[in-house]
Amino acid sequence: MNQATASEAGRPAAVEGCLCWEVQRLLMQMFRLPEPTRQHLRNSRIEFLKAIRSLIDERIAQLSRVETKGTKVAVE
Repeated sequence: MNQATASEAGRPAAVEGCLCWEVQRLLMQMFRLPEPTRQHLRNSRIEFLKAIRSLIDERIAQLSRVETKGTKVAVE
């Protein structure tokens, strides 16, 4: 699917290969999903992205920590 086709489908081209989007699209084509089901699927995609964000935030925090080069020793 090219970028123009993705935009025409009403979704950004960036999510073109997202498995969660593809499964939801198939469900919507096969069944008339009630609004609560649609909302649940949308919320699950949001929660998945939040999980990825938390992993990225943790990695940024790890890389941002200042490592000490050594210890100070008192000399008499």
